[in-house]
Amino acid sequence: MKHTKPNVKFDLKQPIQFLALGFGSGLAPKAPGTFGTLAAIPLFLLLSLLTPIMYLLAVVVVSIVGIYICDKAAEDVGVHDHPAIVWDEFAGYFITMIMVPISWQSIAVGFVLFRLFDILKPWPISFIDKKISGGLGIMLDDILAGIFSLIIMQLIF
Repeated sequence: MKHTKPNVKFDLKQPIQFLALGFGSGLAPKAPGTFGTLAAIPLFLLLSLLTPIMYLLAVVVVSIVGIYICDKAAEDVGVHDHPAIVWDEFAGYFITMIMVPISWQSIAVGFVLFRLFDILKPWPISFIDKKISGGLGIMLDDILAGIFSLIIMQLIF
């Protein structure tokens, strides 16, 4: 199912759209969610310097604020969950990596797991993706994909 409309224009000069588009990474012509997740990695590495409690707090803030950011960006362009909106991928990846020992292997495995859950959308992710709209719907399926990925990451690492 294609989520785009002709002539959809984002404006990276608008702070909400800049964030929603993952600092522009969501404008990749192919696989914007994958590029958004890749763009989340350097920010994850910065956040990983925080204490575990502060990291969790940051993840909660990114997720809650993301509901507004994604809703506003989608509303601005008139397309629900436009593929270029990738703030939800940032939140999902940050959730995937909660309390995971940092190594290039864990970063790569977390990336692959999160992308698999986000793309394949097994139940109940698919249910949430179809039934909940607005910013909450945009964020919630990726939050759930992040939680599923987090569980597997904890088993592996």
